[in-house]
Amino acid sequence: MLPYWILFLIPAVGVLAPYRLTPASRPVVWWLVGSLFALIIGLRFEVGGDWGAYLAYLDRASAMTLFEVFMREDPGYYLLNWLAVNLGGNIYWVNLVCGVIVMAGVVAFARYQPLPWLALMVAVPYLIIVVAMGYTRQAVALGFILLGLVALSDGRVRIFVVWVLIGAAFHKSAVLMLPVAGLAASQSRLTSLAWAASATLIGGYLFLFDSTDELWANYVEADYQSEGGLIRVLMNAVPAVLFLVLQRYLQLKEDERRLWWWLSVLAIACIPLVVMSSAATDRVALYLIPLQIFVFSRLPLICLDSRWPTLIVLSVVTYYAAVLLVWLMFAANSQSWLPYQLVWLV
Repeated sequence: MLPYWILFLIPAVGVLAPYRLTPASRPVVWWLVGSLFALIIGLRFEVGGDWGAYLAYLDRASAMTLFEVFMREDPGYYLLNWLAVNLGGNIYWVNLVCGVIVMAGVVAFARYQPLPWLALMVAVPYLIIVVAMGYTRQAVALGFILLGLVALSDGRVRIFVVWVLIGAAFHKSAVLMLPVAGLAASQSRLTSLAWAASATLIGGYLFLFDSTDELWANYVEADYQSEGGLIRVLMNAVPAVLFLVLQRYLQLKEDERRLWWWLSVLAIACIPLVVMSSAATDRVALYLIPLQIFVFSRLPLICLDSRWPTLIVLSVVTYYAAVLLVWLMFAANSQSWLPYQLVWLV
């Protein structure tokens, strides 16, 4: 368990430490921290519930031609495996590149927030430890979506669409985030809606429509249950409710406010949906994890009294420390993450 707590403590120290980094040193420190996290994600050995499944991806890719790679579902991930095999690499090459992509998204998104170290700390227990080390393909898609959300917060709809489509090449479910671009637009709404609708149709055609029947059968008709799905959906719903109640105090641009209002509504809508199909809703809800990072890293800013922000920060740190502890101790599948093993040390 110790490596996971070290990952958690690194940004927690950044949140609670009394010193301030100089502007010149901040990019270097963030680069070092992001690289460390990427190495821990990428060089893990037999960590994560789908470890064997991803080895199978590598084996299949090794027998494919480049044309066959692009004809498969999730061609981005197959291409990454194909390149690794043909360059003499292995699963650690693949995982390391995936770790770099995930952390690029996490760091970019965290640094966009007013309290970046708090944002990174919120990401550690579930997004980084569970998702990035367990659901590799969807984690990469989420990394690209985080890059897209930074762009969308600045009103750059086209850049958001591009990042999401790249993410969909690693996990086709990422195309479900494309309509958010149209919903969130506050200026030139008609143009943005047209862009989002067109991108959704193109993305759906390329990545999703052919497998709709299979997905429906596997996730809905089969009534496949995801243990802990309701808890993870509720983890998104809590910041969603906080945002809807406190949005007026967060001093957001209209683009940002509208974007996170819709994501909050979607997070709350997942509560009844998870009862009907826990696995499908649980996987879709992964793309709403950025809501936790966004809201909890801004929550201390709602109070002008200097005493309250400190108390709120300590509360957020305590809450996510409890999340990590409960997951490590009681989650049904956490044993697939324990003990953490680095490939160089086995």
